Amino acid sequence: MNPIQPARDSRRAALRAATAEADGVLTVDISGYDLINDPLLNKGTAFTEAERDQFGLHGMLPPHVGSIEEQISRRLVALRGFPTPFQQYAFLRDLQDTNETLVYALLVRHIEEMLPLVYTPTVGEGCQRFSSIWRKPRGLFLSYPNRHRIREILDHRRQDEVRVIVASDGERILGLGDQGAGGMGIPIGKLALYTACAGIHPLNALPILLDLGTDNQERLADPIYLGWRHERVRGAEYDEFIEMFVDAVSRRWPHVLLQWEDFARANAGRLLDRYRDRLCTFNDDIQGTAAVATGALLAAIQVTGVSLAQQRIVILGAGTAGCGIASLLLKAVIDSGVPEAEARRQFYAVDRDGLLVEGMPDLESFQLPFVQPRAAIAGWKLQQPERIGLFDVISNARPSTLIGVSGQPGTFTEEIVRAMAAGVARPVIFPLSNPTSRSEATPQDLMAWTEERAVIGAGSPFPPLVRHGKPMAVDQTNNAYIFPGVGLGVLAMNARRVTDSMFMAAAKALAGTSPAAHDPEDTLLPAVSRLREVAEVVGNAVAKQAQLDGVAEPRDGDMRDGNKDDRQIAEAVRATMWQPAYQPYRRAIRTRYGE
Repeated sequence: MNPIQPARDSRRAALRAATAEADGVLTVDISGYDLINDPLLNKGTAFTEAERDQFGLHGMLPPHVGSIEEQISRRLVALRGFPTPFQQYAFLRDLQDTNETLVYALLVRHIEEMLPLVYTPTVGEGCQRFSSIWRKPRGLFLSYPNRHRIREILDHRRQDEVRVIVASDGERILGLGDQGAGGMGIPIGKLALYTACAGIHPLNALPILLDLGTDNQERLADPIYLGWRHERVRGAEYDEFIEMFVDAVSRRWPHVLLQWEDFARANAGRLLDRYRDRLCTFNDDIQGTAAVATGALLAAIQVTGVSLAQQRIVILGAGTAGCGIASLLLKAVIDSGVPEAEARRQFYAVDRDGLLVEGMPDLESFQLPFVQPRAAIAGWKLQQPERIGLFDVISNARPSTLIGVSGQPGTFTEEIVRAMAAGVARPVIFPLSNPTSRSEATPQDLMAWTEERAVIGAGSPFPPLVRHGKPMAVDQTNNAYIFPGVGLGVLAMNARRVTDSMFMAAAKALAGTSPAAHDPEDTLLPAVSRLREVAEVVGNAVAKQAQLDGVAEPRDGDMRDGNKDDRQIAEAVRATMWQPAYQPYRRAIRTRYGE
């Protein structure tokens, strides 16, 4: 018998039964260093005197018995003492590997300060420098040379309680490109937000990096690079690997939620299309980005007075993310009463070769719905007739909304923004590319170039603006407003699929929380400090939509047909949300054989 295995199994059994304990006390059968070194059970100085007696902790800890609030204060002092965001990011990662309850209590109480550190923009540098700060195993690295071991790796008992997976192959990390194995920083960061914002228990969360090599020569030449040192696998071999992965996941966890993250344009959409009807899955870059942009625009309409039927929308970056945004917005426009053919003409998708127009070579299938007919642009005045650039589109289409997901910094130039502002009273401008260094424009410039008329949402955090002499927060139009709540609703209803209508429901729910609905001078989205509240609202909407779509399944104790009213849905969502707080422990009585 492996002497370590019973302790691990017991730990998971204890955590699994945590909410079922009548007296709220966890029964734990590991002690001493094993207990302190388990990040899911460690309480540090918050172990009580009685627990120190029972678990043999005297001498291993300072004599002071503290509280989680004291620990948060101490960790904040240490965190704020680091001179750079990257050092703060590394500190939080170490704390996560030491004491998960404490790190999430810290995040929940100070989410506005912590969000830029655990996710964008700092996570980008975290991915670039991942090999230099790696300390302890977290999640799974499934490498191409180990492809025949995928099932064996996933089958380990330590993953018995997994309910949500975030997986990346590291090829398109934010706007930074191929980071290889360093892309693991994205699944880790996303799942940290699942827990901090939506209360998904860390025991239920599994980050996975699919290591198929990298074409980043800087990573390959780095002597401390931790990934598979090989050029990136592509073609049939890539597809076979992904198929092996999905097959192993669906066999291991039939009801798991699998989130695809930061896959390259050539793979993101087609993998979603291939697997969305085989398991419960979505792509956050495509669907989450679409939902947060749609929610923000629905909120902006309350400020500008320009209805969906009147919108003229330009999207810079016609990849899977840009076309995903266009697709969800198109549905919203059609739902508002506009015929589909007419609604399509309200969208102008601009890619690296300019405006998408009929007859353009090498168009992707997901771009085709947003190709403009040649006749629609026949009378346009163009700077360069052979290429219809962003300025040409702005000058001729006179859009009401401009969205950037290009990853190209500074592409919303003063000339372009002033041209847009000349054609509409309150231009809606969303430079959504992240990290901050990849933003199409800064909010400060957008406000100056539009004489303070712009309605702005940015993909990364920016400092407050001054509008009409008053300070105003910049809306961080970040997927963190959407995907935690989507996951929460899916898990609460044990949904077997993620539908497009769930993302529309999420977008509308987000718009419903808009402060601008009550005061047009206020922000479009709630403050980041309210992300946990937003996740619950979105979770309720997604859970209800799952039931309406017929993809919700009853869990133990549910009504036989799985149908719930709004009150039951709200209770199921709230019951899924873990609160990071220490629980009291009792030591298990062990037999001589560890039974």
